[in-house]
Amino acid sequence: MTTPAPRHLDIHILHTLPYSNLNRDDLGSPKSLLFGGTPRTRVSSQCWKRAVRLAVESGVGESAVRTRRLPVEVARELADRHGWPAELAEFAGRHVAAAAGLGVDKDDLTVLVFLPAKAVDELVELCVGHRGELDAALVALRGRARPQAKKGESVLPAARVKELIGGRNSITALFGRMLAELPESKVDGAVQLAHAFTTHATEPEIDFFTAVDDLNPVEATGGGHLNTAEFSSGVFYRYASLNLADLSRNLGGDRAEVAAVTEAFVTAFLSALPNAKKTSTAPFTVPDLAYVAVRGDRPVSLAAAFEDAVAARDGAGFATASRHRLNDYNAKIGLLLGDVALAFHGHATLDDGPFDALGERRRSFPELVSEALSAVNGLPG
Repeated sequence: MTTPAPRHLDIHILHTLPYSNLNRDDLGSPKSLLFGGTPRTRVSSQCWKRAVRLAVESGVGESAVRTRRLPVEVARELADRHGWPAELAEFAGRHVAAAAGLGVDKDDLTVLVFLPAKAVDELVELCVGHRGELDAALVALRGRARPQAKKGESVLPAARVKELIGGRNSITALFGRMLAELPESKVDGAVQLAHAFTTHATEPEIDFFTAVDDLNPVEATGGGHLNTAEFSSGVFYRYASLNLADLSRNLGGDRAEVAAVTEAFVTAFLSALPNAKKTSTAPFTVPDLAYVAVRGDRPVSLAAAFEDAVAARDGAGFATASRHRLNDYNAKIGLLLGDVALAFHGHATLDDGPFDALGERRRSFPELVSEALSAVNGLPG
């Protein structure tokens, strides 16, 4: 039987994190979930995805912005870089929103938009090119408390404004976009990223802390500030899947760009960490194990390996037991699905193993990424 062309790149990571709180709920506690009847610590996909996105942007040298402050940013650029009067600059920013059919609440959009960062500069230049029309429209409305255009009515060319706001680059191609007000700007994201969770049971720990007031008189006692915070620690299972066909389609079939973006994403997913509480916990560990599979059939998460919470092994903690659990579970999945759809699979780890069900061992994460990319070269156009 012929092996299907590579279509999905799955990344599975086991990552031991020390005392930390990478992702808080509304009360400041580490986020959690109940899995297999056991409480676990969780880091939301949105939280980790942002850290990964910023790392990808650094890797590919291209960025996107998610914001409601587009009118404000356009106005600021017009005032600072082009010397426009504040009233006219703010009026132009609101006309950008009106041309796109987007609502404005005070100074901000009523919805978040996700657009290439360079589109902001291009919108500014569009306003500069239509300054005469903006001046005339402002004069016609002068005397009103807050002159602004109605949604859908603008002196700016609506088609061009929508084109710029709905523009694509490698970041929007990777992570996708949905904006109901501009349905034509929709991009089906090529990345699916799961919530990370501990492979074992956890309970948050409460830290009581004080801060000293350095200017207290010598005779004063007690802290200047007293409070509590919650933290957790554990071995996290992290999973993401990259749809190579979707990424290729979103990038217009440019194989070189697909390869570059794929490499940047896998590298970022291996290394990026959310920044919450970093100054007080410095949780900068690296993953214990990474397993990458390039498949031709469908994405395959191995989260169910940990539905039965891992128990500490002979006083050695959870990390070693979690690595062996992942290997054993993947061996069973391999028997169920067969390996005909596997174009590549391999792993890199700090453990001696053996982890035969996770493909050939590579010496390092960069070597693992390089080998996976070689398999990706056969992706469909």
